[in-house]
Amino acid sequence: MSAATPEPTGSAPQGGQPGTGEESVAKLISIAPKPTLAQRLISWASRPPGTLYLPSCVIVALVLLYEDSVPGGHLTSFVLGMGGGAFLATMGALRLGIAMTVARPMIRYYWLRWITPPLIALVAVVLSLADVPLQARVDASAADLLQLRKTSDSSTVLLPEERWTGFYPISEVTEREGVTLFTVEDAGVLKKSGLAYSPEELPTDVFVPGHGNLVYEHITGDWYSWTDY
Repeated sequence: MSAATPEPTGSAPQGGQPGTGEESVAKLISIAPKPTLAQRLISWASRPPGTLYLPSCVIVALVLLYEDSVPGGHLTSFVLGMGGGAFLATMGALRLGIAMTVARPMIRYYWLRWITPPLIALVAVVLSLADVPLQARVDASAADLLQLRKTSDSSTVLLPEERWTGFYPISEVTEREGVTLFTVEDAGVLKKSGLAYSPEELPTDVFVPGHGNLVYEHITGDWYSWTDY
């Protein structure tokens, strides 16, 4: 005759069922103190720039390069690029400052990801200062613009479906004192701007007699940008 199996003694947890491991973990999480704002900020800043911040830097840089490729600038791109760049720069400086204080090893370990945003900004600034985006876009559009010049009268307003010439939306073509003026749609941050073609060298950064309030800036070859002041 076998010995009787001993019955468990002691009362069961309230509710009649013993607690599971998952319930215990959930209970510990529920009673754990919530992280403070400072702790959340330190945790966020100690992580290196990642999959959201770095692409955002690239997008802002491309917006600013596009703005530089428009003669006289482009207001919408200028506002978006400068606003986005200022926001990302402030966020990056804040994260770097906190990481330098509490997570210096993370900077050394992920050094490439930390230096990538400043490098993107440096490349965009150098290209803009050298007028590379504007020169490249004009060079790529020059043949089509010259063809439009040949087929246009002294003053021609283009229809909406005809406006894209090369890589520029041209709304009007006019001739003034031997200079062909191409009005680029939405060009100019505060003043109306466009492209100018002149086989003769034009004075730059000054008002030219017979050209009204136009001021020219040299781009490349026989191409200039103009702004109506």
